[in-house]
Amino acid sequence: MLKFRAKDYTTENFDANERGGILRTMSDSDAPASNPEPTPTQELSPLEEQIALYQREFHDLDPQVEQIVSALSRLNRRMNVAYGRHLSDIGINGTEWEVLKALVLDGAPYRLGPGDLAKRLGLTPAAMTHRIDRMVAEGLVTRERDEANRVRVIVGITELGREKWLAGMRLGTEWEEDLLQDLTPTERTLLGELLTRLLRRVEDAQPDASGRLSDLE
Repeated sequence: MLKFRAKDYTTENFDANERGGILRTMSDSDAPASNPEPTPTQELSPLEEQIALYQREFHDLDPQVEQIVSALSRLNRRMNVAYGRHLSDIGINGTEWEVLKALVLDGAPYRLGPGDLAKRLGLTPAAMTHRIDRMVAEGLVTRERDEANRVRVIVGITELGREKWLAGMRLGTEWEEDLLQDLTPTERTLLGELLTRLLRRVEDAQPDASGRLSDLE
């Protein structure tokens, strides 16, 4: 800091120009510090609010684990809602979609027996029969006797049923691309690998549960 002798700067000879020069030589550190404006409190997202409530009542909760699990759960619910709306837009429901998907993914000629369908969809024979009845009436599938075994019934997809399946796939893939638009190809690959690892761990822990990787192809 500069030092000044009092006799050099008395009231009489300390004019405005000199005063200004002295003030300009002062460093920023000599000036009074201004108080920074307080940072506004950041609002919590609904997910963060939920985790905070859990932590308030259960102190052993790991917030990192809870954030991941809760995010997956919420995302799954919203995906199901979105897919349901897409199917509603094309005039079918989720149960009908599952039948059409099973027939298409089995490959040409896209025909399966009611027992095979029931097993793949986890339904009782009675529930499968009721579903097929409705879809036959809507023109989505056919039900015919097997030419090689007249006792056996075969369910096949109609042209309308295949058009509905393709329309559902188009809507679904467009929505999925929009969902992942903020992720780079590398991030998508990593996310897919991590989620697959989690799913395999659940499968190993619960081998009798539905939703195995082989069921999701």
